[in-house]
Amino acid sequence: MAYKSLLSVITDLRFADAPLAAMAALAEANDAHAEALCLGVDRTQTGYYYAGANAMVLQETLERAHAEAKEVQGHVNDFLGRTGARWSSDSGVVQLADIGRHVGFHARFADLVVLARPYGKDRGPELEAVVESALFEGSAPVLVVPDTGAVKAAPGTVLVAWNESAEAMNAVRKAMPFLQQAENVRIVVIDPPTHGPERSDPGGLLGQMLARHGVKCEIDVLSKTLNRVSDVLNRHATDTDADMVVMGAYGHSRFREAILGGATRNMLEKAAVPVLLAH
Repeated sequence: MAYKSLLSVITDLRFADAPLAAMAALAEANDAHAEALCLGVDRTQTGYYYAGANAMVLQETLERAHAEAKEVQGHVNDFLGRTGARWSSDSGVVQLADIGRHVGFHARFADLVVLARPYGKDRGPELEAVVESALFEGSAPVLVVPDTGAVKAAPGTVLVAWNESAEAMNAVRKAMPFLQQAENVRIVVIDPPTHGPERSDPGGLLGQMLARHGVKCEIDVLSKTLNRVSDVLNRHATDTDADMVVMGAYGHSRFREAILGGATRNMLEKAAVPVLLAH
């Protein structure tokens, strides 16, 4: 199955071009439709204003959000109009606390959601909320692209982070179009458990499944020589000149990942290549 319905959610013009470029390139390569959801975000919490101020503040913030949505959609239409992709755009205004419902509804009908990196300098909380909403409320695979927007429709080398989890397996299944087009897929197993069901052949059954889909793959069993799993993955991506990383998202609770950090968050902060996530 190829990706035929692509979605990107744009809330900030500063980080719009990378996901738009990646989505347009994928749409052209796969004869797919690219849709951009352009949102103006009301970031206020009106319940904290003094009595009598809410209506005035709400009106001002709504007007600002409508203006932002219009500006974002204008930029998106101009950008996509200069590509060769089939595309459409929609716009709206949402409150930050309610962004999940709107993004999740649109992501539910997309084969792949292409988004900007949610962490880094000057990135607001809505970028993280959009990624999580697409994954959880939309149950869609999410391709997070680096700021360059570079993504190959037919990648040379793809790393699959494999830890036997349901999240990792779901990511593999939803990344199958990329895996089938890749020149080589490397199944990366870091410190496999000595008493797990795959202890005698880490990644072997996954490799067998992928081979039956025509995927050329090999297995890399690595030691956790760095403090974080994400650091090992990133270093291996550099060493193997990988074009993409596929991994399960949020194996721990989102609250725990936000407070303590985790492989998902750390990977999205540092990855120099596109990362395909699924939960």
